[in-house]
Amino acid sequence: MTADQWIALIAAIVGGALRVGVPFLFVSLGECLTEKSGRINLGLEGVLVLSAMAAFGGAYLTGSPWLGVLAGAMAGALLATLHGVLCSLPRVNDVATGIALMLLGMGLAFYLGKPLIQPQAPQIPALPLGGWSDSPVVQSALQVNALLPLGVVLAALLWWAFARTRWGLLVRLAGDSANATRALGYSVPGIRIAATAAGGFIAGLGGASLTLFYPGSWNEGISSGQGLIAVALVIFARWSPLRCLVAALLFGGAGAIGPALQSVGVGWGYHLFNTVPYVLTLLILVVTCKPGSVAAGSPGELSSTKQS
Repeated sequence: MTADQWIALIAAIVGGALRVGVPFLFVSLGECLTEKSGRINLGLEGVLVLSAMAAFGGAYLTGSPWLGVLAGAMAGALLATLHGVLCSLPRVNDVATGIALMLLGMGLAFYLGKPLIQPQAPQIPALPLGGWSDSPVVQSALQVNALLPLGVVLAALLWWAFARTRWGLLVRLAGDSANATRALGYSVPGIRIAATAAGGFIAGLGGASLTLFYPGSWNEGISSGQGLIAVALVIFARWSPLRCLVAALLFGGAGAIGPALQSVGVGWGYHLFNTVPYVLTLLILVVTCKPGSVAAGSPGELSSTKQS
């Protein structure tokens, strides 16, 4: 490839990371908050798909992309709240409930979203971050989602809240020791339900990004497993919101390699490169989930065998 093609390729991968990484960022931040409280939500795929449909439908019906974003976040919060309430019942398993809620969310989205497959909805505006360059390729690549700055700020706020605020310390305490939380007079189920609902709201912003920015339409295969990948991404980030930001951009860049190569005329292996995020997920799970060991940073109560 020529020097111009290399520049175009790098710009396309960076731009793709900023576009593709936004849903990963919000979903991983939502799951990070949920898991910090000692609960795992494997229903994130359902949350993501349902919120994507709700966001698109809200924007289409109201004519406002921001009302669509709110609708998507609320849909994610509602489904996640249901997960939190069910998991607080005696002898209910987090993992099994999450899988059931994933199927419920996807089923509802597919059924309610059928009339939305053809229409077009107003899109979230793009922020032109490439104005400093004279290159049209760079300018085009750096047209980023207006929700991206919100995700960056949210990652910093969650990191600060976990370390410095009473609310954050209570969430961490519930995730590390349910008995200590009860001994201090706090409700473990209440904290976990609130954290799960808030995590679903945040994840819903990722769903809104899918249908209202990139790829910017509603169809039944919109998420491509990103909700499930986010669970592995949180493990990779060691339950740190700031590391979730870095990991989301890494996964976004991995997902952008195939389209970036195609944009500079490299057509071979296009579908092979599209598997890179899934290969990364498998590698993360193999490396970090070793039998008999606990991943660094893992909340002490985070186990499929423990119930609140």
